[in-house]
Amino acid sequence: MDDAFKDVPPTTLADLLGREQVMDIGIRPLWDSPRVAGPAYTVRCEPGDNLMLHAAIYRAEPGSVIVVESGDVEYALAGGNVCAVAQRRGIAAFVLDGVIRDLGEVRGAGFPVFSRGVVPIPGAKEKIGELGAPARVGGVLVHPGDIVVADEEGVVVTPAARQEEVLRAALAKLAKEAGESLDAWEEQHRSRIEQALRERGFTG
Repeated sequence: MDDAFKDVPPTTLADLLGREQVMDIGIRPLWDSPRVAGPAYTVRCEPGDNLMLHAAIYRAEPGSVIVVESGDVEYALAGGNVCAVAQRRGIAAFVLDGVIRDLGEVRGAGFPVFSRGVVPIPGAKEKIGELGAPARVGGVLVHPGDIVVADEEGVVVTPAARQEEVLRAALAKLAKEAGESLDAWEEQHRSRIEQALRERGFTG
């Protein structure tokens, strides 16, 4: 089922799930990576420290999206080698409420990273955070196993308990849209907009 979510754009999921499941605009792809989808492996790092993310790459299952709450943008959570090892172990992507370094290496390897940016200063490896606990990333509370879908349009999190329902609704929505011509869409859209204007007293 996780693979099926790769066929669903974040925009469709956002329409179905609403604002609270959409990460803020600061969590962006660091390079033009393809859409990724997979179950969240959640990590909480202490500010300025990346120990728990580095531990997570050896514990997360292949296909997982490692999702990290870090609390700062002053120190890098990961660099080229950590991303390369994660990629080799089958991790689908990193989604980080923080920053990385060695972007050229990461981009060259083709490993998807969604984060707040890049800084050349590495974090420390001294503080124990948490693995497998809810993590707040980009304003969204992510639980282990939630389905994370990310591309250039943004990052959306589908709660694990709702994944079947949401996937069915998303695929139905996409099928309906695929069968609708632009002319039909425009006609319905214009009618809806004009009605909204009239109801609000607009006469222009």
